[in-house]
Amino acid sequence: MTKNNQESGVMNLTRRGFIKASSAVGGVAALASGISLPFKSSPVSAAVKQSSDEKVVWSACTVNCGSRCPLRMHVQDGEIKYVETDNTGSDVYGESTQVRACLRGRSMRRRVYNPDRLKYPMKRVGKRGEGKFKRITWEEAYDEVAGTMQRLIKDYGNDSIYLNYGTGTLGGTVTKSWPPAQTLIARLMNLSGGYLNHYGDYSTAQIAKGLSYTYGGWANNNSFSDLANTKLNVQFGNNPAETRMSGGGLIHHYVESKNKSNAKTIIIDPRYTDTAGGREDQWIPIRPSTDAALVAGVAYVMITEDLVDQAFLDKYCVGFDEKTLPASAPKNSDYKSYILGNDQDGIVKTPEWASKITGIPVDTIVKLAREMGTNKPCAIHQGWGLQRTANGELACRAIAMLSLLTGSVGVAGGSTGARESDINIPFVRFPTVPNPVSASISMFLWTDAIYRHEEMTDKTDGVRGVERLQNPIKMIWNYAGNCLINQHSDINRTHDILQDDKACEMIVVIDNHMTSSAKYADIILPDLTTSEQDDWAMDGKAANAPYFIYAQKAIEPQFEAKSIYEMCSQLAKRMGVEQEFTEGRTQEQWVEHLYAETRKQDPTLPTFEEMKDIGIYKRQYNHDYIAYEDFRKDPQANPLNTPSGKIEIYSEALAEIAATWELKEGDVIHPLPIYADVFEGHNDPKIATYPLQLTGFHYKARTHSTYGNVALLKAAAPQEIWINPIDAEERGIKNGDMVSIFNDRGEVHIAAKVTPRILPRVVALGEGAWYAPDGQKIDHAGSINVLTTQRPSPLAKGNPQHTNLVQIKALNKA
Repeated sequence: MTKNNQESGVMNLTRRGFIKASSAVGGVAALASGISLPFKSSPVSAAVKQSSDEKVVWSACTVNCGSRCPLRMHVQDGEIKYVETDNTGSDVYGESTQVRACLRGRSMRRRVYNPDRLKYPMKRVGKRGEGKFKRITWEEAYDEVAGTMQRLIKDYGNDSIYLNYGTGTLGGTVTKSWPPAQTLIARLMNLSGGYLNHYGDYSTAQIAKGLSYTYGGWANNNSFSDLANTKLNVQFGNNPAETRMSGGGLIHHYVESKNKSNAKTIIIDPRYTDTAGGREDQWIPIRPSTDAALVAGVAYVMITEDLVDQAFLDKYCVGFDEKTLPASAPKNSDYKSYILGNDQDGIVKTPEWASKITGIPVDTIVKLAREMGTNKPCAIHQGWGLQRTANGELACRAIAMLSLLTGSVGVAGGSTGARESDINIPFVRFPTVPNPVSASISMFLWTDAIYRHEEMTDKTDGVRGVERLQNPIKMIWNYAGNCLINQHSDINRTHDILQDDKACEMIVVIDNHMTSSAKYADIILPDLTTSEQDDWAMDGKAANAPYFIYAQKAIEPQFEAKSIYEMCSQLAKRMGVEQEFTEGRTQEQWVEHLYAETRKQDPTLPTFEEMKDIGIYKRQYNHDYIAYEDFRKDPQANPLNTPSGKIEIYSEALAEIAATWELKEGDVIHPLPIYADVFEGHNDPKIATYPLQLTGFHYKARTHSTYGNVALLKAAAPQEIWINPIDAEERGIKNGDMVSIFNDRGEVHIAAKVTPRILPRVVALGEGAWYAPDGQKIDHAGSINVLTTQRPSPLAKGNPQHTNLVQIKALNKA
């Protein structure tokens, strides 16, 4: 089927009613200025027969998918009977679009009433990981947790208590589980003397750190809606069709906007993703971890054929050539010299050189360079998968170079090379309390801080705030997260570390379900779902049409579950800081108070009483988000937060770090965005034993691991290992066969998906499947982190979970 026919097919399905949209009767519309029209109740769809005792309650899906989806809970006799999504606004792109939940959010009822639901507080009676617990009372749980904290603080200090990474309620406000400083647990701990903090996250550690040296902080990019203004659309490892498929519909903005511009679309990815899906003009498959080499080959063509925007590079950037190189930098250490082979390594970064590394044909690299050099402005976005590699900091900086070489920063239709950005509605958050503990570690190195804290320093392990850790982690808070086991690398190694309950003495898990991580808890505290409490769902992702949701209590709390606010309030009472923690307010009063404070800043917002009825508030802006637009217009008046105030291609700060940090053999930190080989890459000698590069991807059936226990979703999108027909044939593997994936870290048994949509010698496994070992350390669920490495990236000390070598063999058939 041709691309046009595919798109027509979708249109025809809509017309025939197979893809049914709710009508935009009533509800909230918003003007381009952001001032909302008169508010009306959102009527229940005419297709729904509402009984006298049925009510429809606005709620939300607040998981970490990048969207915040409104859910309309149909409740009867105190039970959620079914779930619908947004029925307000228009179905026309560019207007106040309906914010439709995906199949995950629409299955919220199956999360609330899931068989895995935690029902009451429990205490471990077996070994960690066995999942053996006894029921205890809330009073017993509070007393044990508070008593253990008081003892550990007395014996070791507050820095022995760690708040683990968790994003299960990222979209909440009172219930917010990330970033750590904004959580209620952080508020409790900081009022009690503080805790060992972490920096970075499993999603963006390398790109956040790497591009901060280029742009001076978190690097924004133009919104997807701005693709309507571009001449060329290049997506590096960006797959919004699966990672941003719901809510404000960033994939919808992506498709509609690029259709307006009719810009040529090039997808660069080892895997032919759903974002390509017949809507791309060219797919360029690339070996994992080699993106910086491709960029260097493209840069060579653009420089030698005079296709770079030299005026932009001279005015806005530092270090492209010798004219703008800092005085401290050695001669020939500029980017142009690196590309042309005039630097220390002496290698000319020709397309032929790049082709051998990336596996991309020479003529493809040359044509890509000419496309980018002659079609300006050029929209270049990168997903976060390629930076989750062992050289991820270098790779993400390299891709940003393409936006700089083409002069695309700060203009409509252009880009910065980062991931897409959007506009949010400002909202007052729950007030934070400063952390008296200054020490902070990478979120990826908490297992190391349990058993080798005395070795961890600022120069060896990226410790911040202090030169060296003073105490080991003795207690872990794990709130709304599955990173104790499932989402953390090298599961078998992590299991062995957590088995020693004399090292880390207390693990407290607060969650909705008996996750893989919850089985490692000493104390389990059952949390409420969003459907059982009031909260604000914030930061709705919709490019130039942001929104927020008043998620209201749809049903009474199930079993003995309690809210995080009530748990922390009770623990604060035992720690002697109850009044400071609550400030005399209940959770419901905080929800109303935060909104009142927000309305002080923006009186155009509807009243709190109106929000109860409206459920969702939307704004439509009449402009796209253009990153660094003010800087581009006047760099003197609007300098960046870099040392030079400009975009830094050459970073003096990185040169200093490279000279002073202690790095493992093979790790590279460099002032320029160069290419560097990686451990467990295509050149590693280990490839003789483990010849396949394993990469992960976000799977449509889950949001990371959330919804991973919903049977309906698992059946709709089963877990499989993607393998190319060439590699499958060599191993006697047919589509659907059970296979063993293994390396020296572990083994996984899962079905094979034999498909040409993956590059030969590369395999791919969706992340987030719930770890299911058989007692012999063989996983039968397809949990990728059985196979991933726990060796951190050099600069951010982040998770290189897409840098792995494995072997695959067919299992005996019945």
